[in-house]
Amino acid sequence: MIDLSNYEVVWPADLFIAEANHIAASGRPDWASRAEWLLTEAFQGSSTCSDFENLPTAVPKADDPWGQPEPPAWAQTPVLTQRTWFRELIDRAKEIRHFTEPRPYWPHRQGRPTLTAPAHPDSVRLGFARLVMEMHGNGYLVEQFGEECVDVDEELPDAAEVLELRLGIAQLWPLKPQQWDEDTFFGLVEVFHDLVERPRDRYFHPFNQCGWHHREFHAGPARVLYRWRVNRLLAGAGIHYRLADEGEDQGRLVAVTDDARADLVHRALAVTDPDINQRTAHAIALYRGRGAAVEEKRSAIIALAGILEQRRDLIRTELGKPDDGALFVIANKFEIRHRDASQQEDYDPAFLDWIFWWYLATVELTTTLAERQQTSG
Repeated sequence: MIDLSNYEVVWPADLFIAEANHIAASGRPDWASRAEWLLTEAFQGSSTCSDFENLPTAVPKADDPWGQPEPPAWAQTPVLTQRTWFRELIDRAKEIRHFTEPRPYWPHRQGRPTLTAPAHPDSVRLGFARLVMEMHGNGYLVEQFGEECVDVDEELPDAAEVLELRLGIAQLWPLKPQQWDEDTFFGLVEVFHDLVERPRDRYFHPFNQCGWHHREFHAGPARVLYRWRVNRLLAGAGIHYRLADEGEDQGRLVAVTDDARADLVHRALAVTDPDINQRTAHAIALYRGRGAAVEEKRSAIIALAGILEQRRDLIRTELGKPDDGALFVIANKFEIRHRDASQQEDYDPAFLDWIFWWYLATVELTTTLAERQQTSG
């Protein structure tokens, strides 16, 4: 059994498992070099990769000149190879502790002001720039920005132009976080989400110290990692936005909600009906968009009410009449779905938040009921 105590993972465990399983199942002759690259990226320090490299690639054959018979299989100690070690690491990945920044040292714990630098107001932007440059160094922007090689006499794409085409703002590369206003910063956070692609392989080009070259790029795992890292950075800075992990607005900044509501969004988007999924995703995107105003929230509620209206027969079957009508009283009587003299319009906008989450929970409930009917039928 592997001793995991010296390992610290810097990736989400599920992402490491998915990428490692891809390597393990590939059957490629160069799987070990790909595994080394993954271990270099996903773990803190070099101990994990070193332990892997020091293992034999296969079980060594016994070299017995006297022809002594081998002991029975049950008496042999299993030999750990790179494959068996890697497989165990995958299976036990969720047992590995996550890397965390060092805990405060003695002077900081004593609150000595002379040794504790004040927080810089732009520290989160500087941290984001460092994050992007680290991923750039690991080949995550090669598909968009290109990669220099001493053997290739070819002009690389202009990174500043790539960004300008997306944001409409010139001279954003090289990154200068001290010059960004809030809109530029948040815009870059969203743009780089769409640009990153993880290279699953790399090779070293020794000629004239050219260095590492990256290849076989995939956007999916890169964006999972990017969202995870950026969201940790934003949360640590107390910024109440995060990159959406799923839905129509995936990769766009949305207002932070508590874990229970985030889980509700995940369940509501798990519906298999493509029409319901699209309409639910659109409602969620309208509601949680950065700076969503009253009109966007009202439109989100109307979209959810439309789904419930479509499922009224299901609601009547499961809840009974007149309970189904109660779901629509607020949307119909208050100024949400209709606007005329009979509508109640003097209410706190916070009411819209309550009705949205209530309707979303009801949509998720009706999805569960519909699936149960299909299963029993």
